[in-house]
Amino acid sequence: MKKELKNQIIETISAELNSYPDFYITDISGLNASQTSTLRRECFNQGVKLTVVKNTLFNHVISASDNEEIKSLTSTLVGNTAIMYTNVPSAPGKLIKKLQKSGFSKPVVKGAYVQGCAYIGEDKLDQLAAIKTKDELIADIVSLLQSPMRNILSGLEQASEGKADDEKIRG
Repeated sequence: MKKELKNQIIETISAELNSYPDFYITDISGLNASQTSTLRRECFNQGVKLTVVKNTLFNHVISASDNEEIKSLTSTLVGNTAIMYTNVPSAPGKLIKKLQKSGFSKPVVKGAYVQGCAYIGEDKLDQLAAIKTKDELIADIVSLLQSPMRNILSGLEQASEGKADDEKIRG
């Protein structure tokens, strides 16, 4: 491969990392054509961009990063590597779990960079799939804050209904 082409690929990978805040480093080797097609279709449906990369080129990109968390992922660049870029942190994790439940042996998570943290190892899949987005966390907080208010309003309604019932009995 010529140096110009390598530089072009490195620039493309760097642009993808800048476009997507989160990415998973996976191994998809051994999938047959049908499974690969299913994986790509599911990725497209979930808004996940799947790209197969050469380890040496991806290593150049993450080594050039100023982010130490991203640099810590260099140890995962062994064997075949595919990158799953995403805007929804848990989407690739949920997708991989779904495929594994349906009988796929791959993809396997080798590492991930999600919400500013590096995760290394296949054992982190459950954690990655459970990560909530910022909007989901805000909705949870709002729900928690509304819960006491609902209880108070419910109590006031019951109290006012009780007074109305008392007045009907007297009247």
